[in-house]
Amino acid sequence: MTHSSLGRLVYLVYGTPPADVPPPPAPEEGTMPFLTDHLVVDGVRLAYRDSGSGEPVVFLHGTPSHSYEWRDVVPHIEADGHRVIAYDLLGYGLSERPAHRDTSVAGQTDMLGHLLDALGVDRVSLVAHDIGGAVALRFALAHPGRVRRLMIMDSVSYDSWPSPTWRRIIDEELDTHAALPQDEFDALLTRQLAMTVTDTSRMTGDVLRAYLAPHASRLGRTSFFEHQVRHYDARYTQEIAGRLGQLTLPVRILWGAEDQWQPVHYAERLRDDIPGAELVVVPGAGHFLMEDAPERVVHEIRDFLARAEAPA
Repeated sequence: MTHSSLGRLVYLVYGTPPADVPPPPAPEEGTMPFLTDHLVVDGVRLAYRDSGSGEPVVFLHGTPSHSYEWRDVVPHIEADGHRVIAYDLLGYGLSERPAHRDTSVAGQTDMLGHLLDALGVDRVSLVAHDIGGAVALRFALAHPGRVRRLMIMDSVSYDSWPSPTWRRIIDEELDTHAALPQDEFDALLTRQLAMTVTDTSRMTGDVLRAYLAPHASRLGRTSFFEHQVRHYDARYTQEIAGRLGQLTLPVRILWGAEDQWQPVHYAERLRDDIPGAELVVVPGAGHFLMEDAPERVVHEIRDFLARAEAPA
C-alpha cells in the first residue's frame, strides 16, 4: 500500500488526515447529488448541504440509507423559501467513519446539536425519517427551545427495532457479516432495501446503486455493521417513551401504510403519546415513503411548515 493510500485509509477511519491528503473525492454524478460541502464538527467531518434562505429546516435520514433519500424532496422545500440543511449522519454516506466515536442514536443526537452550533443556527424545524426520527425526538426533548416543529416519518420507536433479521445478525453473526465479500454484502443489502418500498421497481438501477455506493469497499462494508447495525438498539427509544408527553411543539407523524419494518400501530401509539400530534398515513407506501410517494411527502412537509408554531 502506498503512503498516499494508507493516509487516505487513516483519514477515513480515524479522521486525522496527513497534510498531503485531500478530502474524499466527490461521488459520481447521480449517486449523492446534493451534498456539496464538508465541515469539521466536534473533531469529525460531516458531509452536508446548506442552501436557501428563510426559516431553517433540517432533514435527518435513516438506515440503511444516507441523505440521498431526500433528493426528490429537498429542492422543493428550498424553492419554497426555506433554508434547508441536510447531512449524512456520522458514520454514514460521505461523512467520516471514525473508529472510536459513538454513532448510536444518542451520539447522533449530540452531533446534531454540535452541527447547529457550528452553522450558527439557533432554532429549526426537523423533518426526520427512521432512526433520524429517534434522533429528532431525543433532540426535541433535550432542547425544547431549539425546535419549532417536528415531522417524523416511519420512525423507529418504543420496541419497534431492530427487526428479527438484524437482531439475529447483531447477536450471533455481526463479525461474520462484517467480513462478507462484496457480492454477498450487496445481495444482503439489496434484499433489505427491496423491503423498504411497495413498488420494488423503484429500488433498482441507479437508485439501488446509489444506496449501495457508500459500502462499495471493505471499509464501507465494515463501517456499515460497526457504525449502523451495531447500534440498532431499542433502549434509545424505550428510555424516552415515558417522556413523549412533555413535547409541546407541533408534531406531524407521516407513515407508509405498507411499512414492513415499522407497522402503523407504532405510528398510532406515537400519536396517542405526543400531545396534539397529527397522524397522516399514506396508502400504498412503504418504509421509504420518499421513494414510494415523493410528491405526497413534499405536499405534507409544505403544509406542515405553513402551520403556525405553538406558543413558546
